[in-house]
Amino acid sequence: MNKEEAIESVNQLAADQTPFLLITDFKCENNEVIPVADVDPGQILYDINSKRNFNEEEKDDQQFSLKKTPISYDEYKSAFQQVHQEISAGNTYLLNLTFPTAVTCSADLKTLFFASQAKYKLWYCDRFIFFSPEKFIQIIDGKISCHPMKGTIDADLPDAAEKILASAKEMAEHATIVDLIRNDLSIYADEVSVEKFRYIDEIRTNEKHLLQVSSKVVGHLRDKSLAHLGDIIFSLLPAGSICGAPKKKTLEIIEAVENYNRGYYTGIVGYFDGKNFDSGVMIRFIEKIDDRMVYKSGGGIHFLSNPKEEYLEMLDKVYVPFY
Repeated sequence: MNKEEAIESVNQLAADQTPFLLITDFKCENNEVIPVADVDPGQILYDINSKRNFNEEEKDDQQFSLKKTPISYDEYKSAFQQVHQEISAGNTYLLNLTFPTAVTCSADLKTLFFASQAKYKLWYCDRFIFFSPEKFIQIIDGKISCHPMKGTIDADLPDAAEKILASAKEMAEHATIVDLIRNDLSIYADEVSVEKFRYIDEIRTNEKHLLQVSSKVVGHLRDKSLAHLGDIIFSLLPAGSICGAPKKKTLEIIEAVENYNRGYYTGIVGYFDGKNFDSGVMIRFIEKIDDRMVYKSGGGIHFLSNPKEEYLEMLDKVYVPFY
C-alpha cells in the first residue's frame, strides 16, 4: 500500500486497539500494515524486541561465515568526495552514505535469520532479512522515545570506548542526529529531552566484537489516544540516523550520489500490541537478488570524516550477529 493508505490503516488499527505489524521501505513507497492475527509465518517471520511469531527452539546454532566482495575503495572515495563537496557548499551537515556489498554464504536467508541474535529482526518472503541493534521509536503509555545510533568501532582496539567517545568527528556526527531527532519528536511531543547521551552497546558478530554509540531522546505525546499513530510514525520517516541533516536536502543528495535502490534497507519494522508500539531500523540487511545475495551497509559522512576509515567502517558492518 502507499504512504497515505498505510497512515490511514495504522491510525484505524491503533484506534481499535488491534495489534499489527508495520513494514515500510526507505522511501515509504512500499508499506505493509498487517493485523498480527493475519501474519503468515510462511511468508513473514519477525522478532520485535522479543515479540515474535516463531518458537525459540527453531534457532539453528550452526556457525556460518560471509565472503564479501565490496565495491572498490576508489569507487567509494568518488562518492565520498561528492558528499564532501555538498558539505562544503553547506547543502548538508551529515549524510549517511551506503552501498551494497556482494556476499556469499553456505546458508540461506531463513537459516541466517534463525541463527542471528538481534533486538529487531525480520525474514520477509525469502526476499530479505535484517538483524538490527537500532531502535527507531518506542511508545509506552504516552511516552515516546527514540534511540539514534551513530558511531561504530572495533572493540578489540586498545581503549576503544574511550577513543570513540573522545573523537571530535564522532561527537559532531552524533550531536547532529540527536538534535534532528529532538526536532522531529517535537512535532507531536512536549518536554522533549535527551535522557541519555552517547551510551555504548556491545555487538558480537561472526567476525568482530564491535562497540556502537547511541543516545536516548524522550518526550510526552500530546495526544495519548494513538488514533494518529500513523501520522506520528510517518512524520519521523525516513529515520534521521540513516539519512542525515537537514533531512529534505540530504535525501536529494543521497538519491544523486548512491546510484542504487536502497529498497527496504533503512526502512523500519514496527509492532503494535494493542496499547504500545515498538520499532527498529532495518539495518544489518541482506537481500536476495535473483540467485545472489547483497549486504547493504554504510555510515555517516561529516566534514571531519576520513574516506578510508569510512570505507572500512562500511565493511565492518557487513556481519551476522552470532557467536
